[in-house]
Amino acid sequence: MSYLIFALKLMRYAIAASVVQEIFFLPELTPIPSAPADLVGLINLRGELLPVIDLTIRLGYPQPNYTLSNSVIILKFNNIRLGIIVNQVYEVQRIATDAIQTELADHLQQEYNSVHPSYYLQGISQVDEHLVMVLNPETLIQYMSHSLTDFNLDIEGINLEENQQHLPPDSSTKINFRKPQNLVFCPDATPEERTIFQERAKNLRRSIDNQDFAGLVPLAVIGLSEEYFGVNLEIIREFTDIHHVTPIPCTPPHIVGNMNLRGEILTLVDIRGLVNLPLETSQGLSKAMIVKINDIVAGIIVEGIFDVMYLKESEIKTIPTAIHLKQDEYLQGTAFYQDKMMSILNVTKIMTQGELVIDQEV
Repeated sequence: MSYLIFALKLMRYAIAASVVQEIFFLPELTPIPSAPADLVGLINLRGELLPVIDLTIRLGYPQPNYTLSNSVIILKFNNIRLGIIVNQVYEVQRIATDAIQTELADHLQQEYNSVHPSYYLQGISQVDEHLVMVLNPETLIQYMSHSLTDFNLDIEGINLEENQQHLPPDSSTKINFRKPQNLVFCPDATPEERTIFQERAKNLRRSIDNQDFAGLVPLAVIGLSEEYFGVNLEIIREFTDIHHVTPIPCTPPHIVGNMNLRGEILTLVDIRGLVNLPLETSQGLSKAMIVKINDIVAGIIVEGIFDVMYLKESEIKTIPTAIHLKQDEYLQGTAFYQDKMMSILNVTKIMTQGELVIDQEV
């Protein structure tokens, strides 16, 4: 059976891929007065109001500080839909039924029953070098269904935009989420982060029926040297944290080294020099964007992953020939993102035609 693997805190979890409907970066949520602490809020997903829960709170961790790299996984089971917040989404893998150990899960469930009546662990499995907690979608969604009923959460009657309270940009007020009058999503977010959360929520509210997706260019928005760059989503296999890099002797500066990604050895590269960005330090570059171009699979170091967006071809402006610089040959064009000009990288050209050719024999 296929399972989606994702991270919560420092642990890996899995849930049946058959109940996963879609995944997107965390938007601004609307908290609900009198809701349980792990029901973080609601999202308006193309006209449907869905509850979003934080499993880390359900498992006893304190309220986390959400970041732009967090994601929401939309689940559907028995005609009930909800979202769960996760730290990172990895990939879909097959896990055999007999590879899921249920004995320890049964013991944990009995232990947690006194505190968590609807604890939803199905079992534990070894996936590559990681222990993975396999969740039971039925008990998970049953818990949320009971919560909505027990707390009289009439989500159909809530106006998300009116109910959401926003902090002024210079506010440093600490929010107690247990006080309804102080409800606000992600109170410690910077003004720039809050703007991105709100823009994501706005995009999710749009009905698919009112959009023409034909011809739109899907882009992931990444950060390099505190600048935004767009990368075609179709060549991105995944994003991952960089834990250990093995240097490669006698290689140029843009070859950072090799990294082991679940048993697959990938070359990690730094493209900042090709787009005229400083290479003095790699501090803060703790994430890798894994790209696949034809037979080439490599990792590109990035500062952060901020968003996914869809642009019309007309919204991408070409760089005028009169001001075309050498480093611009690796750019497909420019576009506006959050009222700033964003360069769109031609990663295919960088990896196959430029100075940054990845030699699989190295």
